[in-house]
Amino acid sequence: MRIVRKKIKPGFLLLFPLLLCATGATDAPAGGMSRAAVREQTRALEALGARMFRDPALSASGKLACASCHDPAHGFGPPNDLAVQMGGADMRQPGTRAAPSLTYLEATPPFTEHYFDSDDDGDESIDNGPTGGLTWDGRADRGREQARIPLLSVYEMANKDAGAVAARLEQAGYAAQLGRILGVKLAGPDRVFDAAVEALEVYEQDYRVFYPYSSKYDAFLAGKAVLSPAEARGLKLFEDPDKGNCASCHLSQRANNGAPPEFTDYGLIAIGVPRNRTIPANADPQHFDLGLCGPERTDLRDRPEYCGLFKTPSLRNVTQRKVFMHNGVFHTLKQVMEFYVERDTDPGKWYPHNADGTVEKYDDLPAIYHDNVNVDPPFDRKPGQAPALDGAEIEDVITFLGTLNDGYQPPKRP
Repeated sequence: MRIVRKKIKPGFLLLFPLLLCATGATDAPAGGMSRAAVREQTRALEALGARMFRDPALSASGKLACASCHDPAHGFGPPNDLAVQMGGADMRQPGTRAAPSLTYLEATPPFTEHYFDSDDDGDESIDNGPTGGLTWDGRADRGREQARIPLLSVYEMANKDAGAVAARLEQAGYAAQLGRILGVKLAGPDRVFDAAVEALEVYEQDYRVFYPYSSKYDAFLAGKAVLSPAEARGLKLFEDPDKGNCASCHLSQRANNGAPPEFTDYGLIAIGVPRNRTIPANADPQHFDLGLCGPERTDLRDRPEYCGLFKTPSLRNVTQRKVFMHNGVFHTLKQVMEFYVERDTDPGKWYPHNADGTVEKYDDLPAIYHDNVNVDPPFDRKPGQAPALDGAEIEDVITFLGTLNDGYQPPKRP
């Protein structure tokens, strides 16, 4: 079954309302806390979360911090061109997926199997399919839930359990600081762990760092910048449904309420990227990363129509990345763009050949799930046809993507 992705307007939901409490256990301010006290508590948790984010002492190896794989200088994605990062207690355990960016996640809705968008051309009956959630398979709905994953993953920070995390927090002095900030005694390892991931979540809500909307494109939408001719051509190709059609999933226009575009529709989709044979787990021919239906996510294992679907990431700061797709199979945006427009016109360029000369298309997805792969433009062409974009047009699109990097400084007027 192919999921039909329709445009979902950005800005319809904020996932992480910043309402803290003195216990750190709920989302409502504690009784009697003034707004000023809540703001002070928030700032303190944010600062502590930032320190924890950069501290390798919270890992079993003592060498891996959150920032090791989510580097601020690379859009909070990996700083290197490795398809998967190395971690574990000995720092020798390779992961199975590329590290995603942690920026522009504040508007991601909780995961739902069926999303009906009332803003979708006025038709509330259109099922947009699986939508929302954090991570490549959408299995975490909040930042604090997502933060638990690397802290406990055998491929990453490799703590055995919440008790091991709490012990490291105690040793580093974080547990005592968390208790002082929250105004309570954190009794037991679970409470210490809960408070720590709350602090990490609060840090990742800092709009100045994680979603500043400070790109040239944001300035352009605000009438404060002008796109160059190449950038303007790239934007037109990006949005043209008969050319790049990128904006069908990576929304590029303001929402009806004026919210800036996130450059994602928050959906999960299968596009049949080639198998990355540099990932050690893929040396086993029976191993397949099926995204929404496993193996990392387990609650939807029995839903074959979801196999091969992965989260559509935001394209903000994308030119700062060195690996792309959930399996890190591509290392340049040019490769990504060429795959999009040549997957179906020249599949032999992207997939291995069988002994009989046929092309093993969608080689990272068992054949029984091939019908899940998206065939919307530009994936609607046949072998031998011209791709939707030529080389010069691809370069223009990539030039436009450069306008999505944060930190744009408009030229000073003479």
